[in-house]
Amino acid sequence: MTALIIIGIVLLCLILLYFFLVAPRMIHKPDRSALFGVHYAHRGLFDNNTDAPENSIPAFQKAVANGYGIELDVQLSKDGIAVVFHDASLKRMCGVDGNVWEYTLEELQNMHLANSSCTIPTFAEVLKTVDGKVPLIIEYKLDVPQTKVCEIGNEHLKNYKGPYCIECFHPYALIWYKKHRPDIIRGQLCMEYWKDPDYQKFGYKLLSFLLTNFLTRPDFIAYNHPDAGNFSRNVCRKLGALSVAWTIKSQKDYENAKDKFDLFIFDSFVLKYTK
Repeated sequence: MTALIIIGIVLLCLILLYFFLVAPRMIHKPDRSALFGVHYAHRGLFDNNTDAPENSIPAFQKAVANGYGIELDVQLSKDGIAVVFHDASLKRMCGVDGNVWEYTLEELQNMHLANSSCTIPTFAEVLKTVDGKVPLIIEYKLDVPQTKVCEIGNEHLKNYKGPYCIECFHPYALIWYKKHRPDIIRGQLCMEYWKDPDYQKFGYKLLSFLLTNFLTRPDFIAYNHPDAGNFSRNVCRKLGALSVAWTIKSQKDYENAKDKFDLFIFDSFVLKYTK
């Protein structure tokens, strides 16, 4: 009997430890209501075969004109300017060798996005374009593992009047916001890394199950939508975290995911609401 009691106590302690590790922010939550009512166009409402490629001013203008929220990506140039661009490498979108942080803003703005005449916009230009008309999901890119991009991005956002939240795959960005801007909605981007042979380090496995949440206490979890069955993701949703789906690429994907998530990021088609 004593052994069973000890086992029970140990199991209870492990369960409590698990909930402590994965729990999202539970108190002093910022108002999240402004994020609802729209779907989010991934990198703007883009088509890389047109003059509105991803993360371009025309793609953002199209999203605003069609009433979609916008998900976009922010990283730093060599001279410390916040620019809006997804990849670390410039090769796919600009046909140039090297990474964004290896070029100055002037050099970056001499490059063209995909087959268009568009150049890489600054974060300031994008904020001026959107001008609070639709909500933003701002992803900080921490390919270089430091939080300077958060500091610089936050300076741009201090006087921005529109609704927005921030997200990142790397907990560093959420830790920075938890410390310096607890009033801002913050989200952990994630996927089931353990399924991917490129992500087999122990840290990625912890992230797969959101076991770093005790450091960040996110307000939402943005999870790869095919991995909606992840246990920790579902626990976080039960505990009150918003659940964001990335990236929905067809109406069928949306129909399969709509009951499992609260907000939806989409690209490659125009997402329509259904009951």
